Amino acid sequence: MSYEKVEQAKKTIIGTKQTVKAIKSGVVKEVVIAKDADSRFIDPVVGAAEREGIPVSFVESREKLGRSCGIQVGTVVVAITV
Repeated sequence: MSYEKVEQAKKTIIGTKQTVKAIKSGVVKEVVIAKDADSRFIDPVVGAAEREGIPVSFVESREKLGRSCGIQVGTVVVAITV
């Protein structure tokens, strides 16, 4: 389900650092995270999303998440913006 949300989103932000910045600036409505990523990349994003009350969804694969965004490499985090 979340792969489809990412594919249908009009605007997304890809990557951990960019997602945390976007969460702090208030433009993120949902975050999608790959379960097969290292926790050192996931934890800062989950913490920021929880503090701001932003829903977090998890998907199984970094590779599939990257392809859902239209990129040829895997990604740990995708933020769907407003």
